[in-house]
Amino acid sequence: MSELTDSTPRSETPPFDAEDVHRLRIAIGRISRRMGMFASEEGLTRSQSTLLTTVARHETIGVRELAEIEGLNPTMCSRMVGKLEDAGLLTRSPDADDKRVVRVHITPAGAALSAELRDRRTALFARHLAELNDRHLEALHDALPALEALSQRVADSPGPSVEGGRP
Repeated sequence: MSELTDSTPRSETPPFDAEDVHRLRIAIGRISRRMGMFASEEGLTRSQSTLLTTVARHETIGVRELAEIEGLNPTMCSRMVGKLEDAGLLTRSPDADDKRVVRVHITPAGAALSAELRDRRTALFARHLAELNDRHLEALHDALPALEALSQRVADSPGPSVEGGRP
């Protein structure tokens, strides 16, 4: 099977009409919401869980960089970090080179919770994947590079607004 690359001309790829885009968005949203349910079982919001995961992945990160990755304004990000710090999952400290910069660090408890949530999400996802037929599994496997590219483009986009008006 051939893999689409960024150099593949668009005319060779099947077009997505508005209904296809809607179906894809709904499917991804449902999966995301279901995976986010584990956070509430631990007393976290989905946003707090995502923030914790990002800090765990980096181990230490600046608040401003964290806000950019998560698509939050720095003030909101700082508030969320404060709640996770109060829960003993994160700590903050000034940057060694620039005291104006605040760094966020994962605590052992935060790392353990992040790993537990990741493992539970992965197990749930794997269980549902195992229930799919071979044709769907192959299609999902083949779609991974495209989904990763779409995810990166969405993450790198400036915000939720859409050209020509409201989102």
